[in-house]
Amino acid sequence: MTSLGLVVAEFNAPVTEQMEEAAREAAASAGADIVETVYVPGAYDSPLAADRLARRDDVDAVAVLGAIVTGDTDHDQVIGHATAQKLTDVSLERDKPVTLGIIGPGMSAAEAYERVENAESAVEGAVKLVERL
Repeated sequence: MTSLGLVVAEFNAPVTEQMEEAAREAAASAGADIVETVYVPGAYDSPLAADRLARRDDVDAVAVLGAIVTGDTDHDQVIGHATAQKLTDVSLERDKPVTLGIIGPGMSAAEAYERVENAESAVEGAVKLVERL
């Protein structure tokens, strides 16, 4: 059985709460066990939590969930790019899958709700990577 760590961003909580529910359902369907969930203030804060989970011997992979909604500036782009890069770094440095279930940047709140299922893809991807690697 694959053991997962889950990181959930609290910013845009109405969306990320639905994402967490979808991720838990996907884990159950895949026969994976979520051994720990860490809640972080926002997507930008997720790499540290992902790194801490990836260090654990009882965690095979980490799925990271968040929603980056566009605003009046390019702040969402900066957050998205920086976060994706650091999560990739965690995966490579810890030699464990860290999957990107962060939706956005460049989307409206309405579009975020339409992409909640990306959380399922993050969990499914984490399980597949563990099995294949």
